[in-house]
Amino acid sequence: MNSYLNAYVDRRMKYIVEEWDLATKADLVEFTSRLAALEQEIPRLKAFDQAASEKLTGLETRAAELKGRI
Repeated sequence: MNSYLNAYVDRRMKYIVEEWDLATKADLVEFTSRLAALEQEIPRLKAFDQAASEKLTGLETRAAELKGRI
């Protein structure tokens, strides 16, 4: 019985992994490299967020001034 189950699992492993959405070693290696890449992007994204916030504040100020003229 055990050999039958082992053979079945061996034949169906790819489908079992997909169906149960299990992680493989390759997924984990990819995950850690993706995580490292994302961590490197954080400072750049923070700088972009700060610059965008400053520009938005400037645009809101200009919009308020233009509304006051009308």
